[in-house]
Amino acid sequence: QVTLVASGGGLVQAGGSLRLSCAPSGGRIFIDAMGWYRQAQGKQRELVATITRSDTTNYADSVKGRFTISRDNALTTVYLQMNSLEPEDTAVYYCNAVRFGINCWGKGTLVTVSS
Repeated sequence: QVTLVASGGGLVQAGGSLRLSCAPSGGRIFIDAMGWYRQAQGKQRELVATITRSDTTNYADSVKGRFTISRDNALTTVYLQMNSLEPEDTAVYYCNAVRFGINCWGKGTLVTVSS
């Protein structure tokens, strides 16, 4: 089991930017893919963006053109640059890592976008 530590959430006004980061607490380990999901109050958890070791990325339609996912060379740290934030982006953001086909989740970091 991998413990993921996420940071970078907070309160921002609409139109602003935030950058989330996530890394395994145990240092450099092999990971197949990493990503971000979010869960707004009263809604199901949904995919935001993912990235693989080969740099294949996938984005939810609602964040395309505004969010960018990236990673370090070893795929042990993943970043989510969030620009042009909207109140609808308010949610708890969860870091995800896939390791040997097993999903691992971080505790989540709250992003609040005020109008």
